Amino acid sequence: MNTFREALYEDHGQTLAIGEVLYRGRTEHQDAFVFTNPTFGKVLTLDGVVQLTGRDNHIYHEMIVHVPLTAHGAARDVLIIGGGDGGTLREVLKHPVAGACLVELDPQVVELSRRFFPEVSNGAFDDPRAAIVFGDGAAFVARTDKRFDVIIVDSTDPIGPGEVLFSDRFYADCRRLLRPRGLIAVQSGAPFYRAAQLQRMLARLQACFGAARAYLAPVPTYAHGLLALMIAGPRDNFAPARPVLRRRFAKVSAATRYYTPEVHRAAFVMGPRFEEEARESVAGAAGPVTAPAAAQHSEPAAPAPGTAR
Repeated sequence: MNTFREALYEDHGQTLAIGEVLYRGRTEHQDAFVFTNPTFGKVLTLDGVVQLTGRDNHIYHEMIVHVPLTAHGAARDVLIIGGGDGGTLREVLKHPVAGACLVELDPQVVELSRRFFPEVSNGAFDDPRAAIVFGDGAAFVARTDKRFDVIIVDSTDPIGPGEVLFSDRFYADCRRLLRPRGLIAVQSGAPFYRAAQLQRMLARLQACFGAARAYLAPVPTYAHGLLALMIAGPRDNFAPARPVLRRRFAKVSAATRYYTPEVHRAAFVMGPRFEEEARESVAGAAGPVTAPAAAQHSEPAAPAPGTAR
C-alpha cells in the first residue's frame, strides 16, 4: 500500500493511504500533490503538508467565515487573503454581501482546485460579486484604498517570508482598511502544539484592533484534529446571544454542514489551560510569532502567501 506521510513535525505526524494519484507536479511556488484516500476522499497537499480534503474542508471554511460575518451582522464588502481553493469564498457568498475580493498568490492552486475540487468552490469563482486578484496579499493591503467590513486571512502559518501576514505592519494595514465596526479573522494554527506562539499572536491582535479572542474548530486532518482561529475588532462582540446569531444567520442563502449559532458560541469556550494562557497573553509582551519547520495547511514561503486550508 502506498502512503503519504505529512512533513510537518519530526516526532509525530499523520499518514494517509494513497488510492489513486490524480496529479503530481510543481507550481511556480510549491510542490502540489492530489490523490484519493478511502476515508477523506480527494486530498490536496502543498510542499508535503495537507491543505484540503473532500471530507473535512467544510468545517474549516464554515468556521473561518460564518463566525466573523455573523458576529458582524451587516457585512457588505469582504476581503479574503489566500483561500485559493475557493471554499472560503463559497461560504462568504452565502451571505448577502455586495462583493468579495480574494487575493491569491498562486494561480495554479486555483486551477488545481477548479479541476480536482470543483465542489469546494461550487461556482464561487464565477459569481458576479467575486473579484479574484493574483498577487502578494501583504502588498495588496498596503496599497489599496478600498474599505471592507470583514477581512479573512486564509493563508500561511507564520514561517519564512510568510511571517509578514502575522506582522504588526500587516495588521496595521488591515485595520486601516476596515470600516468602524470591521472585524478580521485569522487562521492561527494548532493550539496544542503552538500555545506560546498563539498567546503572542492574540496579544498582538488585541494591541492592534482593540479586542481579540481565539476560537476552536475540530478539523480531523489539521494537526491531529484541533484548529485555532482568532477574531479581532474594536470591541468584544464576537459571540452575541443565540437569538441575535439566529436572526443574523437566517439571512444565509444556503445550508451549512457544521456551523450553527450554537456552535458559534460554543467555539469560544476554552478548557482551563487555554483560558489561563489566553489571559496571560493579554498581559505579556507581543513578541515575534514563529512556527514549526513546516507550515500546516499553508502556502510555501513566498513573497506573500496565497492559499491555505
